[in-house]
Amino acid sequence: MITNIKIELSALITNLVDPIDLTLEISDKLPTFPGSPRPKFFPWANKNVDGYNLELVFLSSHSGTHLDAPIHFIDHGLKIDKVPLKRLVTDVTLCKIRKKANEPITSKDILEFERKNGKIKAGTSVIFATGWWKNLSKKDYFAKNPGLSLGAAKYLSQKRVNLVGIDSPSIDLGRDSKFSAHHILLKRGILILENLCNLEEIHDTRFKLVVLPLKLKGATGSPVRAIAI
Repeated sequence: MITNIKIELSALITNLVDPIDLTLEISDKLPTFPGSPRPKFFPWANKNVDGYNLELVFLSSHSGTHLDAPIHFIDHGLKIDKVPLKRLVTDVTLCKIRKKANEPITSKDILEFERKNGKIKAGTSVIFATGWWKNLSKKDYFAKNPGLSLGAAKYLSQKRVNLVGIDSPSIDLGRDSKFSAHHILLKRGILILENLCNLEEIHDTRFKLVVLPLKLKGATGSPVRAIAI
């Protein structure tokens, strides 16, 4: 299986024309979820003194564009270092559903998308482009973001998709303090990808996603570099 993944990645890289970066830049200016620290970069080694440059980085495992493993909310759930590679190179259905502050993505929205574009298949991934990421610098970015309604989360979990992603800071509505969608999806082992960007640059409803978290032993999630091919 690992060999097959390597061959697929090699073929993808060989045929790359214009991969699209779906990843927010991590810096000390990156807004973070309330209560979480902003990333910090600490100079550690200097070329003039040590012969090389090096820095230390301090950040949450859920900073910026990141992947949630089931252990994030589910006791004894899958940890980020145990996510199989085959789940990180995946076919995606892109649902462009514009949403404003506090607007949920509903099961009706998804059904309407499927009526026009075909059914979402089990084992594939679904990403929602709401346009909310453009509010990254605004104070209500985390408080009023769009996310999945309870019905939408249940619908996707019943389909047993591989991964659900969104271009907002959370798959849950900003006002949902119970993190309902997280619980529903992660309980089924469905990965969650949050804080995506640049989805408007993709002009089709289908694409190949490569999303690679750091192999952090026992961690609940990881920042990722996500690209669309």
